Amino acid sequence: MRLRLDRSGRHYKSAEAQPQEKVVVFGEHTPMKRPGQPAEIASVYVALASDESSYVTGQVYGASGGGGNPWFLLPWSLGSSIGRRTISAGLTHCDASCRHLRDDFLCVIMRIQVGYEIAFNFSWAVPMLLMLRVHPSREPTVRQPEKFTVNPNLPVHEFIDVFGNRCGRTHAPSGRIVFSSDAIVEDDGQPDPQVLNAPQHDVQDLPDEALQFLLGSRYCEVDSELNEFAWNHFGTTPAGWPRVQAICDFVHNHIRFDYLKARVDRTARDAFREGVGVCRDFTHLAITLCRCMNIPARYATGYLGDIGVPPAPYPMDFSAWFEAYLGGKWHVFDARHNVPRIGRVLMARGRDAADVALTTTFGHNHLESFKVWTDEV
Repeated sequence: MRLRLDRSGRHYKSAEAQPQEKVVVFGEHTPMKRPGQPAEIASVYVALASDESSYVTGQVYGASGGGGNPWFLLPWSLGSSIGRRTISAGLTHCDASCRHLRDDFLCVIMRIQVGYEIAFNFSWAVPMLLMLRVHPSREPTVRQPEKFTVNPNLPVHEFIDVFGNRCGRTHAPSGRIVFSSDAIVEDDGQPDPQVLNAPQHDVQDLPDEALQFLLGSRYCEVDSELNEFAWNHFGTTPAGWPRVQAICDFVHNHIRFDYLKARVDRTARDAFREGVGVCRDFTHLAITLCRCMNIPARYATGYLGDIGVPPAPYPMDFSAWFEAYLGGKWHVFDARHNVPRIGRVLMARGRDAADVALTTTFGHNHLESFKVWTDEV
């Protein structure tokens, strides 16, 4: 039996079942900036089904508007004829409740290779805390286990911190030490979910575990001039998702991104006053403004590659975003990019960057090299 598949992107037939707020932005993440017309997709199906493709087998064709989104849809009739397990090999976390199984179609997920190589040079032996692993919530999607190595080989004691992050501790000797990791992670290939009607909770109705994310922290000065500014500028916006989005819009436009202006001691108030920074500064300011408006917000960091967007003109790095508690759930927001993105791979969460430092050294250190990769495979 020959197998010929179409990797269709976003098209109007799919949009019909979507909420109106999603339809208006449907397909905007493709290079063509629009969804496909049914006739454009149908022509691919006709070609694959015709005798003219009789010599074609084991191929996937992408009528996706140029989008780099390696997932495709199979009608269940075809899927059942070749066996669902054949198509979804390794996707054991996808079941009947998976949001990627829609109507009469089976979704096949994209895979992302993530990793890093970080080299330090120490003048003398120092203890270290590490937060260099994929977050435990992401472990079910890891398809090629993390190859975490330390050169020279050092014992690393692992533990879970109070925020649920996977951490390690070691004692590094003097000299050069390289930390590296490489893994392949599956992802749904969809942009960050948008729940535009997610409501804001009254403080008295928040769960106990969310309350700490209303308070000030190392980089997020809730009890500062930002409190009055937040109420003056966002107090009349609709509560809930629209208010958080209004905060993201403000931060995105207020701060100018500049790698050369990065510094480790810049707080949310500093970023507000200076109007410049990197992704963590966007995130700290957005978190602080949310907390000022009684919306729990927590810091998140991890991998975010240039998937579905033009490549950034600077080296790959770890990324920072935040999560806001609305409608009984935590939702992803990104004031730096301010558009839904594809392929976030979480590593750690906390109150701010102080809680999720990838490496913490208790002594002098020199960072020799730093390389991060996040690529579709």
